[in-house]
Amino acid sequence: MKAMVLHGPGQALVLEDRPDPQPGAAEVVVRVEACAVCRTDLHVVDGDLPDLLRPVVPGHEIVGMVTAVGADVDPSRLGRRVGVPWLGHTCGCCRFCETGAENLCDHPVFTGYTRDGGFATHVVADAAFTVPLDGPRDPMTTAPLMCAGLIGWRALSMAGDARRIGLYGFGAAAHIIAQVCRWQGREVYAFTSPGDHAAQDHARSLGAVWAGGSDMAPPALLDAAIIFAPVGALVPAALAAVVKGGIVICGGIHMSDIPAFPYRLLWGERRLVSVANLTRADATAFMAVAPKVGLRVAVTVYPLADANRALDDLRHGRFQGAAVLVP
Repeated sequence: MKAMVLHGPGQALVLEDRPDPQPGAAEVVVRVEACAVCRTDLHVVDGDLPDLLRPVVPGHEIVGMVTAVGADVDPSRLGRRVGVPWLGHTCGCCRFCETGAENLCDHPVFTGYTRDGGFATHVVADAAFTVPLDGPRDPMTTAPLMCAGLIGWRALSMAGDARRIGLYGFGAAAHIIAQVCRWQGREVYAFTSPGDHAAQDHARSLGAVWAGGSDMAPPALLDAAIIFAPVGALVPAALAAVVKGGIVICGGIHMSDIPAFPYRLLWGERRLVSVANLTRADATAFMAVAPKVGLRVAVTVYPLADANRALDDLRHGRFQGAAVLVP
């Protein structure tokens, strides 16, 4: 198999030949058809996250076909399409796992971070943590759903029945969840980097009632705001944009420091919360909803060997939607 390997933070990925993978007893081998590129992959490459496996193959938005199964896996899984998301394994016995909050597991394993991921021709995954993708699907437009879609869905669920939703950072996750919001009958207000007219036009094309720079105030106060951009300075801006009793949801795994802000922005029973990882229940719920929405997932496709270029293009916002690697 071939894989794009990170040997240390801040280094370029290197295309390497590796031995063909073999599954453990509860694992499957997946031949990768497509792997989307997530901003979390940038955090992995840049060394923003602690306890990184070294060397590691990044990538956790994977779609592919099961080519081998371990001894404890139902052999009927062979030849079936699955998704492999960020949450790769949990202990199953900590207090969080026992209460249905496996996303907060004390001893988790994360795909493309603490175990090898999908920037490769093949990946080994815990069978119990793969997402069934039976039926006709386009691997390239399905891959971004494995994280951008799932994290967006989990973040949106925290917004409850909020009608006016602000999305800060209009990238892969926001362009998917904006469509879910519109399907649910909500109003979407999109915030982009100041002057990013291409992203603002993209947001409007997907039904946003307003789109502007993150340095602007929306034309109406929001009931909820979801921050996908890893920019701590957006937290006080979002708090200032929501109504009393509103909620600001931080949807990223990493964010720059949040600056000091006056208590009056939080007062009025406004809430500030974070989203951590995802659960298998999130995947089940979202993958049931996604076909009903009629999602238009915007993808820019790169060959596997161009993973470094895809990461650089993501860093500098050179495309709309999501980047996808194809072996």
